[in-house]
Amino acid sequence: MLNKRHASVALLSLLIPVMGVAEDRVDATATLPDAKPGECYAKVIVPAKFEVKPEKVLVKPESETVEIIPATYDVSEKKVLIKEAAKRLIAVPAVYKTETKEIEVSPARNEWVTNIGRRGIPASPALLAAAKTNGIDLENTSVGQCFAEYYIPAKFESKEKEVLVKEEAEEIKIAAAQFDKVDTIETIKEASKKKVLIKAEYEVIEEKIEIEPAKAVWKKGSGPISRIDNSTGDIMCLVQVPAKYKIIKKTVLKTPSKIDSLDIAAVTKAFAVSKLVSDATSDKIKISAVYNKVSITTKVEDAKFIWRGAKVGGDGKATGNQICLKGIPSQKKILNKQVVDVSATVKEEVIPAEYKTVKVRKVATEAEERRTKIAAVYKTIEKRTRISKERLEWRRILCQTNMNADVNKRIQQALKEAGFYNGPIDGGIGGGTLKAVEKYQRDKNLPTGGLTIQVLESLGVM
Repeated sequence: MLNKRHASVALLSLLIPVMGVAEDRVDATATLPDAKPGECYAKVIVPAKFEVKPEKVLVKPESETVEIIPATYDVSEKKVLIKEAAKRLIAVPAVYKTETKEIEVSPARNEWVTNIGRRGIPASPALLAAAKTNGIDLENTSVGQCFAEYYIPAKFESKEKEVLVKEEAEEIKIAAAQFDKVDTIETIKEASKKKVLIKAEYEVIEEKIEIEPAKAVWKKGSGPISRIDNSTGDIMCLVQVPAKYKIIKKTVLKTPSKIDSLDIAAVTKAFAVSKLVSDATSDKIKISAVYNKVSITTKVEDAKFIWRGAKVGGDGKATGNQICLKGIPSQKKILNKQVVDVSATVKEEVIPAEYKTVKVRKVATEAEERRTKIAAVYKTIEKRTRISKERLEWRRILCQTNMNADVNKRIQQALKEAGFYNGPIDGGIGGGTLKAVEKYQRDKNLPTGGLTIQVLESLGVM
């Protein structure tokens, strides 16, 4: 059997007075139902009924497309003179050949030096005299013999001498032909007309459409509102649910399309034509011979020699008391001389006139326009309309006088099989069972407010 607390929760809806009933709700609870002994009733909310109807909404008005068929042209070719014929002179330069000439820049001689090797320097007369005084026969000495000495070098003088390296010749200067630029204008595309499509302009606007009217529903609140006979239970609050709207985007015509006709001017092209003013000429210019300067070295003063002790300082350079008679060969220089082999000449070439082929376009057919109608576009939306108001009614429920553990277990088992209850099957109608009942009522769109007979019939318990 249901204990007092559980029974109070189940029967609380019978005792809570109706507060703040919405204006659009029908209250059918002014009089109590004609109940039989043992029957219990609860004040329940019967939801309003709605029906959904499709509604056709214009989202894009009727319009048209315009296709431009362009004009066609015939193309022909025309040959235009752009440069007259002329002659061109080409200078053929002279051809040179190279001759080799050997010049002696220093004669061969015998000279006394301090060393036959690379470190040897010329010997002084004093050294030679000292050597001669010491019994050395300087006159009959063979080349390559050496004697001790001190040395002061001989003096030499270098003079420059001009040597011809390139003979006098002629150079030919060419003056190119002179032209004047003359402009000539040719029509390459005739005048025509062009049709231009100015497309229609659309704008997108938003329209707010009501798809469900405003309504008031009862929802479970929190915290006790009042105490009745020292019992507490679920709290019901009346909540105003605003109407539902849907924003529809519509494309509307702002400005229609139209065709403008434009005049296209003829196209001309300027060509530059070169007119011959003066022909090419040639002129010979003399080129002077080329000389190079060569340095010639001549001895102007003999070397001086001073004898002294090997370790005594003084003028001159110690040569280790050694003199050597060394044969110095003559020095020669090879010079390259350029000689005219073939004289410069002038070569004449004919430059033919130049022409250019241009394409000329003529209108064959004018541009046309072609219009095609585009049907209006509609969108179907679902609009929800109330067909009956929410009602407040008395409905028969189970209570302490007509409830027992067997019925309670059957209720719990049916709720569990339907997937709304996962508690124990113990025959006690507690908070978990009542929450499962309320969820079942809402999911099945049944009147709420307690364990109604309609719920038991839906579950197959009665």
